[in-house]
Amino acid sequence: MTLDPFRIFRPVLFRMDSERAHKIALLGLQSRLATVFYRAPVEDAVLRQTLWSRTFPNPVGLAAGFDKNAVAFEQALDLGFGFVEVGGVTPLPQKGNPRPRLFRLEADCGVINRMGFNNDGLKVVESRLKRRSGRGIVGVNLGKNKDQTDPNADYATLARALAPYADLLVVNVSSPNTPGLRALQSAEPLIAIIRAARAAMPKKAPPLLIKIAPDLSPEDLAEAVKAARDEKLDGIVVSNTTLSRPESLRSPERGETGGLSGAPVFELSTRILSEVYKLSEGTIPLIGVGGISSGADAYAKIRAGASLVQLYSALVFEGPALIHRINRELAHLLKRDGFASVAAAVGADHRKD
Repeated sequence: MTLDPFRIFRPVLFRMDSERAHKIALLGLQSRLATVFYRAPVEDAVLRQTLWSRTFPNPVGLAAGFDKNAVAFEQALDLGFGFVEVGGVTPLPQKGNPRPRLFRLEADCGVINRMGFNNDGLKVVESRLKRRSGRGIVGVNLGKNKDQTDPNADYATLARALAPYADLLVVNVSSPNTPGLRALQSAEPLIAIIRAARAAMPKKAPPLLIKIAPDLSPEDLAEAVKAARDEKLDGIVVSNTTLSRPESLRSPERGETGGLSGAPVFELSTRILSEVYKLSEGTIPLIGVGGISSGADAYAKIRAGASLVQLYSALVFEGPALIHRINRELAHLLKRDGFASVAAAVGADHRKD
């Protein structure tokens, strides 16, 4: 049996405050200690695909929120992720909301956070991304400062500065922890943000995506997807955390305010993903996020319409070995059902027999 240090240290980490445990996990990754045990990637041609003229070795990515300040993104790639997304980054440094603001829901394999876009700010994150080796695929999640009254200016500033160092830029208008942010998903402000960001980017620019919430009404969801199509957006990340609370939640922390992620949001986020795929008629690449903790979960997102998937919360409960397991299971499921590649399986549930 392969040694899994996370299983040994998990009881210690789970006795700590969630935010402190997260910092220790980041330090372990920065020191490259984790990659000593978890480095071997899953290499399988069925997992490889080319999207936006970039070759992804596998479709499983690390979601934004884990490495907010771009301190360990290359080490995360070494764990076996097909791509990583750093951030959210705001133009000015931001402390975020008061602590405690991060909560493990152990009985539900979920997480509630109300972090509030805490990060070191554009200048610091930009300086770290400038030093990247160039290997792997790195996306950057963009957010506005809490007190900013002109969101277009914030997103334009971020896009202009970070486009040269990112393989993907994701406009985050769906965090529930910044007042007024989710209102920017409406057509008029969303189009204005997309245009401002695009106008600020160099001619040779990375793909531009938006990240939406799972709590949009059917009408608002249709409006957001139409705006993305009309503006010829490069992709949509579906979805962010939810403010809803399933009745099935059992953990004492279930009453905390903030966005819920992890296993309890899998069904909701996958349903919204499927709807976005239908609304876009499969014309916009989608990244499926929310509750993935197995190869079967990743496969369900892909069949629902995702070209790529991302996870974060499941790492809290399963550790880095999860990345290899998901990729192995996913490769098996794709081959079992006769798919020669991930791309061939995208949206399979929407196709008629």
